Amino acid sequence: MELRWEESREAFADAADWFVRTVGQVGDRWGEPGLGEWDVRALVGHTSRSFLTVEEYLAKPAEAVEVESAVAYYRVTREIAAGPGVADRGRAAGTALGDDPASAVGEIAARVGALVRRCDGTELLTSIAGGMRLADYLPTRTFELTVHTTDLAAALGVPADVPASAARQTLGLVTALAVEDGAAAPLLLATTGRGPLPPGFSVV
Repeated sequence: MELRWEESREAFADAADWFVRTVGQVGDRWGEPGLGEWDVRALVGHTSRSFLTVEEYLAKPAEAVEVESAVAYYRVTREIAAGPGVADRGRAAGTALGDDPASAVGEIAARVGALVRRCDGTELLTSIAGGMRLADYLPTRTFELTVHTTDLAAALGVPADVPASAARQTLGLVTALAVEDGAAAPLLLATTGRGPLPPGFSVV
């Protein structure tokens, strides 16, 4: 899955803007159901980590590339993503947003957005999966922002107007993961109206 840096940076910025706008519609519903065991605050907190990990990982430059692509990142991190620590980190991140979560999200997005604009994609960072180029890591953050903003829109009952750039990159990553896993057939059948996806189907 070849990704141009300019397109990846645009997709990330568009996904970030959409997330910030959607968070602005939460109002006083932070304690309402968000996703699974998360309330809205925890869902927003978890999603805000899509910014914070970029900042955190760039501050720890890697010496070598160990994870070659966004697809490889998701394959390496599947067990981590399925662990109980993810739910706890989401709740902790939600709490860390403080008394005005919407403003906190806006400030984080602006800070990290400015950081990404100063980069050229060749930067080496240390992710939870190992050393990566920023150009390969950033699409995973666009994926998380896009998917979880869709979750948030559903929780709030507002339209999920996914930006085209973010949708293209996220769906491209979904397709690449399905192909790598040998799961293209059920995805093709479902997306062409031939039947539902199998129970529990996921590419991550």
